[in-house]
Amino acid sequence: MKIKNVCILGAGTLGTRVALQSALSGYQVRIYDIFPTALEKSKKTMEKIIGQLAKNTGLEEAAGFNAINSIIFTDSPANAVKDADIINESVLEDIKVKNEVWSLFGQIAPEKTIFTTNTSFLLPSMFAEISGRPEKFCALHFHDVFFAKGVDIMPHAGTDPGLIPILEDFGRSLEQVPVIIKKENHGYLFNSILGAILSSAGRLLANDVAEVEAIDKSYMVNFRVDIGPFGMMDTIGLDTVWHVTKNQNDPISQNFAKLLKNYVDAGKLGEKTGEGFYSYPKPRYKAPDFLG
Repeated sequence: MKIKNVCILGAGTLGTRVALQSALSGYQVRIYDIFPTALEKSKKTMEKIIGQLAKNTGLEEAAGFNAINSIIFTDSPANAVKDADIINESVLEDIKVKNEVWSLFGQIAPEKTIFTTNTSFLLPSMFAEISGRPEKFCALHFHDVFFAKGVDIMPHAGTDPGLIPILEDFGRSLEQVPVIIKKENHGYLFNSILGAILSSAGRLLANDVAEVEAIDKSYMVNFRVDIGPFGMMDTIGLDTVWHVTKNQNDPISQNFAKLLKNYVDAGKLGEKTGEGFYSYPKPRYKAPDFLG
């Protein structure tokens, strides 16, 4: 199967980036969101990314903006899946929402369409049956897309094995490094490791062992990196972190989930809203004297 037409469901952080990279890679792209304002914000984010890429990678701005202009932004489900060879879903990390999405798009997508979910922590088997095409369903999970170029391919027990090489080739065509997960695992590989780090940081904060900046400083100075656990959470989105954390049954996760819920209820979702654990666009952890 030759993939030409890509449909992205969800115009949030990852959906926006996957859509843009797909367009830059020569695919015809349609990006769907139920909220027109999310689509408008997605396009502005793409323009910002193109500016960063032009500055840091040598990408010609004109080529970048041509790619954006080739993308169809739509709040119409039927328009979104028109002639789609593959769907990559990046909606809210919530089982009910994802079930609603796959119930709808499973009915209206073309027969040829491959179904993939970009879920960060949930399993493809949770949605495969409701999509109506479990054999064509697989997790295809991107990270940052432009700066963290890994893509996880995680089938469920009923996934057609023939999809795996197709998704590997698709991932490589987007300049990503495909990683195959042999069996379903919450959090794939990297996110399982990262989740342990974020959970430990959350436990320290929730138990009032140390403040946000102290925890991040300890991590940053010892690992010699320029961002700590709470900076990472702001980048991921505190709503996403909360959805993942609240679905964990252990007391440590539940305690941290309660703390995160205060931020979510206040609309402080991290970098995308201008405030989370830090304030943006100039978070404290990026200040020259932060580790001083």
